[in-house]
Amino acid sequence: MLGDEFILKKLSSVTGADIEGLRLVLSILSGYLIAVFHRKFLYGKPPGIQHLYFIITGLFLGFYNFGLDVLHTTVTLLFVYTVLKTIGGTLHSVIITLTFSMIYLLVGYAKNETESYDIVWTMPHCILVLRLSGLAFDIYDGSFPEKELSKDSKKVALLEVPSLLEMAAYSYFPTSFLVGPQFPMKRYQDFVAGKLKHNPQSKLPECIWPGLKTLAVGLLYIAIYCVGTNYYPDSYILGPEFVEISFFRRICILGIWGHITLIKYIAIWLLSEGSCTLIGLTYNGTDDNGNPKWDACSNANVVRFECAQTFTYDYIGSFNINTNQWMLQYVYKRLRFLGNKYYSQIGVLVFLAIWHGFHSGYYLTFLMEFLGVVLEKDMEVILNRNKVFLEFLSLPVIKQIKWIVLKFYTIVVMGPCIAPLALRSFNRWWPIYCNTYFFVVILWGPWFLYKPIVKALLPPHKDVKEKKVN
Repeated sequence: MLGDEFILKKLSSVTGADIEGLRLVLSILSGYLIAVFHRKFLYGKPPGIQHLYFIITGLFLGFYNFGLDVLHTTVTLLFVYTVLKTIGGTLHSVIITLTFSMIYLLVGYAKNETESYDIVWTMPHCILVLRLSGLAFDIYDGSFPEKELSKDSKKVALLEVPSLLEMAAYSYFPTSFLVGPQFPMKRYQDFVAGKLKHNPQSKLPECIWPGLKTLAVGLLYIAIYCVGTNYYPDSYILGPEFVEISFFRRICILGIWGHITLIKYIAIWLLSEGSCTLIGLTYNGTDDNGNPKWDACSNANVVRFECAQTFTYDYIGSFNINTNQWMLQYVYKRLRFLGNKYYSQIGVLVFLAIWHGFHSGYYLTFLMEFLGVVLEKDMEVILNRNKVFLEFLSLPVIKQIKWIVLKFYTIVVMGPCIAPLALRSFNRWWPIYCNTYFFVVILWGPWFLYKPIVKALLPPHKDVKEKKVN
């Protein structure tokens, strides 16, 4: 451990990264070695042996990063197992599991949160909250007749409570324990049973190249982040130089800084996804050409992210994908009784904000997300009803101009949207909003006021063919 600390300090002095962050990256990269060992010696072996391997390696990574604090996750695991084993698949077990794990997490936040990004035991615990709560939901769904379940619930519903050994292995799965991604217990069970393969007759899943390719992209993104953050660190947008430049440069630089900040998260998710792929967890059927897909645990869509044209479908749709899918299945769809999609969306965003912690920046970010989504979805409906304007936008020259305009739009709006999430505390993100004159708030906030004007300027038009018939 002393030698490890010496190496980490040297790397920290060279890269400028903090020691805790380097230790986390090293732990995620070690997932590839764990995956290779499992592939060579344990794949296809009895489930109990595999469970023990995942528990030991996962706990080791947790201890390496957080010391004995990793046992907080063990307390939650044992409590949830006891609840599920005694109460079974009921609504009460879901409520108790979600409530206990969330309260435990929030107490951890209260004791450990600072203004900086905290790499403490609450990091894997927030992953565990969703994982165990999703498990409780799946067991609850399994208590209903299959015909009453939704298509998604049928795929993951469980008929019985897993054993403690299986639940522990699922919770501490070493390639996803620290930073995700999320995946259901049913996927873990299929993986251990050797079912996640393109060719059922093959001895091992053909996932080496997909895993290494994802690793390469993740390492490339880390390099891009290291270079980008040297040019535009947090200290620059928080410093006096940022205020002295023009407003236009400010919103552009803030957007670039926001993009670089998102790259940090994407890089970590790609590294974790690559190890999940290498171990064989991410098989997702085949594409239209019959080629195997290894994207079931993908948490970021790099192409969609870099080519983003909208805030709603491209940025949000390409970022933290598995968590968004979890929220869709276990929160959004279960709030249908509210009778309004916007109420359900607000419920999801409030849950996400609380799940992240107490800093005011989290709540502002998700409020901005709600405002942006409402505006863009309303605009989509308005534009789709105006066939003439859509045809105008499809003209070759106009199409190119539209691409440039929308690319600029997505870059500049992402800056102030991600700033509160990244900077967290009020005294850090508030000056950013003041220095950029709250331009995104002014753009999105009063949408309900100027929406009638936009609808009047772009009224619904009948199709050209319908006009000819008339």
